[in-house]
Amino acid sequence: MDLTTRYPALSDLRTRAQARIPKFVWEYLDSATGTEQTKARNRAGLDALKMMPSILHGEFDPALSTSFLGQTYPLPFGIAPIGMSGLIWPGAERSLAKAGARHGIPYTLSTVAVATPEEVAPDLGANAWFQMYPPRDPDIRKDMIARAKNAGFTALVLTVDVPVASRRERQTRSGLTNPPKLTPRLAAHVAMRPAWAWAMRKSGRPRMKMLDKYIDGAQHSLSSTAHVGYLLRTSPDWSYLTWLRDHWDGPLIVKGVMRAEDVPKLEAAGVDALWVSNHAGRQFDAAPATIEALPAIRAATTLPILFDSGIESGLDILRALSLGANFVMMGRAWHYALAALGDPVGPDHLIHILTQDLKANMGQIGARTLLDLPAATKM
Repeated sequence: MDLTTRYPALSDLRTRAQARIPKFVWEYLDSATGTEQTKARNRAGLDALKMMPSILHGEFDPALSTSFLGQTYPLPFGIAPIGMSGLIWPGAERSLAKAGARHGIPYTLSTVAVATPEEVAPDLGANAWFQMYPPRDPDIRKDMIARAKNAGFTALVLTVDVPVASRRERQTRSGLTNPPKLTPRLAAHVAMRPAWAWAMRKSGRPRMKMLDKYIDGAQHSLSSTAHVGYLLRTSPDWSYLTWLRDHWDGPLIVKGVMRAEDVPKLEAAGVDALWVSNHAGRQFDAAPATIEALPAIRAATTLPILFDSGIESGLDILRALSLGANFVMMGRAWHYALAALGDPVGPDHLIHILTQDLKANMGQIGARTLLDLPAATKM
């Protein structure tokens, strides 16, 4: 039985991933905050959008390439950052960096990943992005920027939708702390997942290694969903964005944009692209679905727009592109794939799933290129 027969959809990879990683890790990856209504709205918002099928277009092979920030990509989607990626599956950062390089799509490393920029550097392709959780200290900021640049990251992503730690009640109930502590309860979870345990034994205890240089082992009283990064982090303001623009000479992307009224100031600050995101429902449980916020933001700017939150298929990617996104990013999906099938099979199979779904649905609506997409509506 081949992979396509056994795992034809992302939902199949998700199911297998849940069976292969410990429960406390699964709850970290899959959970949102509150009663997870924002996460549900992301899904419902995409499901509500319809696209009219079109007929008599003859045979054609849809073209999936797209341009973004001066680069041409073979596919319209990339790899979004997830903190502690290497906790979800050991070595995830390097595995996903390699997948991005192999397929010519962007890979984004989080400040609070398990691997450092220097460790990932040998695996990066031409389009590697570094996602920054904003440090308070200007000297630390400068050093982080320099490390990212020297490692080969070409774009900087400032995440602005995490002013404080979220609660993530499912994660708290699971017993996961930051850094992870192997309590008897968690050890029992690990014992039930031998493949994960063996891989983690070889890679070592996960921690946010990039921060070692700045923390020096200091630990304060933090909530179970906060982590050592909060000892360094600040909630950025507009002057912080101006400082960052002045100190980073490559493309600057702001992640977490949900209000069209913020767009003029972001443009004035010299931002190169906007990333429409509600953090996949992990921060604020009263937020609207990102797909609902996208059209107004598109109408307010000519800047390139990235989109995430709730994407589970090639059809979802088309829905976002049809409403004005220029590029779509996914986070959880890559980790479902990696945990389900390992490296490189998991990421490669996910790309196969998404590519085939994009082409099948473009064939139904008669779209030969991504520029031919009709706008999705709630008809």
